[in-house]
Amino acid sequence: MEQFNYNNELSGKIALVTGGTKGAGKAIADRLLQAGATVIITARNAPEQENSNLHFISADLSTAEGTQKVISEVLSDYGRLDILVNNLGGSSTPAGGFAALNDEDWESTLQANLLAPVRLDRGFLPQMIERKAGVIIHIASIQGKLPLYDSTLPYAAAKAALRNYSKSLSNEVTPKGIRVLAVSPGWINTTASEAWLGEIARNSNSTVEEAQQGVMDALGGIPFGRPAEPAEVAEFVGFLVSPRASYLTGTEYVIDGGTVPTI
Repeated sequence: MEQFNYNNELSGKIALVTGGTKGAGKAIADRLLQAGATVIITARNAPEQENSNLHFISADLSTAEGTQKVISEVLSDYGRLDILVNNLGGSSTPAGGFAALNDEDWESTLQANLLAPVRLDRGFLPQMIERKAGVIIHIASIQGKLPLYDSTLPYAAAKAALRNYSKSLSNEVTPKGIRVLAVSPGWINTTASEAWLGEIARNSNSTVEEAQQGVMDALGGIPFGRPAEPAEVAEFVGFLVSPRASYLTGTEYVIDGGTVPTI
């Protein structure tokens, strides 16, 4: 059986991590870098701490122009892309259920959480197919199965669509040598999640602690007793894009501390 050097198993690979400047995206970028990959990250704003080992591209991926900028720059500078981690996502819509949401809330959420990865996949897949090699990861969410209607309805709908799209894309391109996988984390302990809790607390006139408990209750509780750390999600993504996962494709993996019941 082939033996792998985990420290350098991605040596020679070119990887792109969207939303790679903070949270889980930053952790994923760091993990791929440690495995020897050349790593490109993209976000609207530059990372707070510059890392000369990461190639940063400033772009608004919620627009077609932003995604095309990233595609063009990556292919111009590197000639190819081996690993695409569509990590960008999030929700900034107001709480209050369906009546509190307007068309702009829906459109902006769908652009960032669904259409951004669709456009990037479309831009990078031709050269992957030509080489018959490549891995695409879609970071979805358990809200694709367990939507929180009061606060993140458009986000949950977008992530449900991303899960379905990911499986459909895998059926099409896996025979052409491309592995496509979805990873659906539960609650991740990030600065963004802390800000989200603060927003819930303000809108519900409660404390952050009460808001946190309310989210856990809405999710059915977290048997593990805490949210995931970004590095825990990154470690699994690092495995999925590696040669050790060469037979895995078309599957959604849930990382939620036991939140989602097995069906």
